Amino acid sequence: MEAEELLKRYELVKKYTEGERDFTGLNLNEANLSRINLSQANLSGASLFVTNLSGANLSEIDLSDANLNVARLSSANLVRAILNGATLNVANLVRSDLTEAQLVGAAVIRGELIRAELSKANFSKANLTGADLREAKLTEVNFSHANLSGANFRGASGTGVNFELANLHGADLTKADLTGADLSGADLRQANLSQVNFSGANLSGTNLRWADLSGANLSGTDLNDAKLSGANLYGANLANANLTNASFVHADLTVANLIGADWIGADLSGSILSGVKLYDVPRFGIKAEEITCEWVDLSANGDNSQIYRFGSAEESKKFFNHRPPTVKIIVDAALEYDANSVLVTIYQQIAEHYPIVYRPPSIEVGYRKTAITFIIDSDEHLLPVGCMAILPFNDAVSTQKNLIALARNLQLQSIEKKRIVQLCTAMNEGINKVNELKKILSWLNSEQKINFFQAPTQTILNNSSEQTLSVHLNPKFGKKLLSAHPHKATLPNSSKFVDFIESFYYLN
Repeated sequence: MEAEELLKRYELVKKYTEGERDFTGLNLNEANLSRINLSQANLSGASLFVTNLSGANLSEIDLSDANLNVARLSSANLVRAILNGATLNVANLVRSDLTEAQLVGAAVIRGELIRAELSKANFSKANLTGADLREAKLTEVNFSHANLSGANFRGASGTGVNFELANLHGADLTKADLTGADLSGADLRQANLSQVNFSGANLSGTNLRWADLSGANLSGTDLNDAKLSGANLYGANLANANLTNASFVHADLTVANLIGADWIGADLSGSILSGVKLYDVPRFGIKAEEITCEWVDLSANGDNSQIYRFGSAEESKKFFNHRPPTVKIIVDAALEYDANSVLVTIYQQIAEHYPIVYRPPSIEVGYRKTAITFIIDSDEHLLPVGCMAILPFNDAVSTQKNLIALARNLQLQSIEKKRIVQLCTAMNEGINKVNELKKILSWLNSEQKINFFQAPTQTILNNSSEQTLSVHLNPKFGKKLLSAHPHKATLPNSSKFVDFIESFYYLN
């Protein structure tokens, strides 16, 4: 048998040396071709079953549709090789170099690719079920639509990997570094993703049901519409991630980092959220029924320096069913084009100097009234935003006096000291900005001829617990056709104001 193998090798090398490159359909089963040079040869359709090609130079070779089942290709040079449609089931490709190789539709079931160099290789639609890719180099590899179920990627690394619509059901990616990977629409059910680095990756629409993502780095990832029901995200880093409309039903998010994340529209029903880090995270527009949460970390650095504990399940439910606070100004007049132009300019300048109102207001114009609504991120800024929002109107001074009086009255109320400090600090900063803006908007006096800004107004605050407080109502409001009785607008009832403040839940 050894003599026959040597003869096969001799004849192949001789023909190759003489310049022949076409070995289409050649049968070299079980031959020992280790360290052979067949660069740029055409062996498409060849049979190389159990053939030893370890250490061989097969760069730019054409092995399309070839049978390489159980072949030994360890440390082989397969740079830019063409293996489209080839079968490499249980093949040994340990430490092989497949840079820019083409394996479209190839079968590499249970193939051994440990520490292989696969940068820019194309495995689109390939079958790598149960393949071993531990510590493989995967920079810009294309695994789109590939079957990688049960594959082992432990410790693999590479940026820009494409797993779009790939099947990774039950795969093991423990400690893999796949920064910026595209896994959109991929199936990662029950995959082991513990301590994986997916930072900046695209996981939109990905199926991650019952996956283990404990300790994973998902910072800055796009998980829009992702399915994470039953997933283990214990201690995962989801800072600045896009989690909109994602499903976390019965997921474990214990001590996960969600600082700066956006999860509007997410379903957190039945999830565990104890110790989750929530600084700068909006808590409106999410579904949070039957959650388990004993405490949350609201510190800016996620260092547990600002912990908020819940006394009951009902209290935690109320916290997570947060609604965005709003400041609404109802103007007793319909908005006209000239007034609208001025209003836009004023609010734009306010936003430039007071970024708390970075969102443009919504404006609802009726036949006789106009509603201007500002959505803000935190309850503590309701009073100062009220002072800002009313600036264009003739009612500004009287409304601001009411708001300042309410802020001063806080010192006399039996409200938690820390909360009073937060509210007063925000109010003082707001008043300083109001004074600056009055100088900047001094030109506004020339616009007094616009009737819209002279119309009576009502200013209403709505907090995150959906409690409403009217802080100013012009006595002439709604009485255009009636003779208004001369009386002053009064401050809100003291006890109602205390209830309004105490229902605040935003503590950053």
